Amino acid sequence: MREIGSRLELFVDDWLIETMKGVELKLHHPVPREVVLEFDRPWEGPLSYAPAYIKEGDRYRLWYRGGGVWDGIRADRRPEPCTCYAESRDGIHWERPVLGIHETRGIRGFEPSGDNNIVIHGSTAKHVCVFKDGNPAAPESERYKAIGLSSGFDPPGTLRGLVSPDGLHWTVLDRDPILTAPDDDHWPHHFDSHNTVLWDPNLGQYVAYMRGMDPRFGVFETYPPGIRSIRRSVSSDFRNWSKPQFIELGDSPVEHLYMNACSLYYRAPHLYLMFPKRFFPERKVREDWTASGISESVFMASRDGIHWDRRFMEAFLRPGPDPDNWTDRNMYKGVGVVPTGPAEISLYYIEHYRHPSVRLRRGALRIDGFVSVNGPYSGGEFLTRPLVFQGKELVLNYATSAAGSLRVEVQDVQGRPAEGFGLADCVEIIGDEIERVVTWRAGSDVGSLSGKPVRLRFALKDADLYSIRFRI
Repeated sequence: MREIGSRLELFVDDWLIETMKGVELKLHHPVPREVVLEFDRPWEGPLSYAPAYIKEGDRYRLWYRGGGVWDGIRADRRPEPCTCYAESRDGIHWERPVLGIHETRGIRGFEPSGDNNIVIHGSTAKHVCVFKDGNPAAPESERYKAIGLSSGFDPPGTLRGLVSPDGLHWTVLDRDPILTAPDDDHWPHHFDSHNTVLWDPNLGQYVAYMRGMDPRFGVFETYPPGIRSIRRSVSSDFRNWSKPQFIELGDSPVEHLYMNACSLYYRAPHLYLMFPKRFFPERKVREDWTASGISESVFMASRDGIHWDRRFMEAFLRPGPDPDNWTDRNMYKGVGVVPTGPAEISLYYIEHYRHPSVRLRRGALRIDGFVSVNGPYSGGEFLTRPLVFQGKELVLNYATSAAGSLRVEVQDVQGRPAEGFGLADCVEIIGDEIERVVTWRAGSDVGSLSGKPVRLRFALKDADLYSIRFRI
């Protein structure tokens, strides 16, 4: 029995689906939009990376890695690692505020100055993942938190915690690292990645996802031992963490998963969404590029944060026709998904990594539009597992073609249509809407069935169904 209440349910997996006939789950892909930032400031450079972003009230906030170059400057003259900050009012046009918090250092031909957008400087600043803490027990002085690789003075395989009252002024949480790689991770660059962290209100715990080299899958010739994979750790206080354990990916093919970009979906925070960067270290497209390795982002989902549904093996975010995206470590989607319109969500990803033209691009999706139940022109249907809802109306996020349609039947758990809610009673649904109330001949009120076990039968023709919700 699925207890869904009045919450939004997405079809990113088959948790709600019992049988499908002639329909399938279909992965959708972000539409590339504008470049929102070119990392061309002296303290940024070709190694700018690791974006994390949120929507907070009427502004969008972005933190990202700056500092460093790929070639051509002596190590003692490179910009020091730093975490930079940008803001936007619409998620499209971004500005770097002049903060005056830290001075730039180590940049050839550039005098030290506080006229920059740096919020964390030095050895604590590599691969920092920032989030706003939703824990009601967190003090306001720690309303923003972060984890980061502090390679300057800590041993390999350790992560530090940082806290801030405003997301701009940061303090290292403790003298000692808060997370240490397990002894079985025999790889010197344990957490050399964008490791993510969040507050999970469902668990009442902090959850971190980190890079690990998983020895269970053998040895790759050029990367000893094992394969890049993802570990998970939890904490009740952000200071004391459980031993990192590898997440479960079922029987999906073994691939290098480099970054993870995990977050809870803001419209359905019981759902974990992850967009790992799939990495092929030996593959190479451009012979004029020194390093081998190409990458792209994939998609997977979880309802407990441990067991992940990785049914979609195709890329979520391809390198595309741009040749500068076919060099190593590109197409990394940053941490987060944010609304940018009444029917649109956006995500941001890195292009041209290690090139002078390195930049951040926006990708757009329909709201809830990661995956749909797709019905072909010939038609098909699916049946949900028994569920219990709370509400008076069934609301759909759907799209059909001009020739297509969608209908819904409410059944009892034995599969008998509820009186007045059969498929033939349903008013045909045609169009493309984020919130469409299902209507039967007798009306839209399903309140008489609220709190009772039912099944839903959906019939689709040339149509996509992205999400459902019972509205109170």
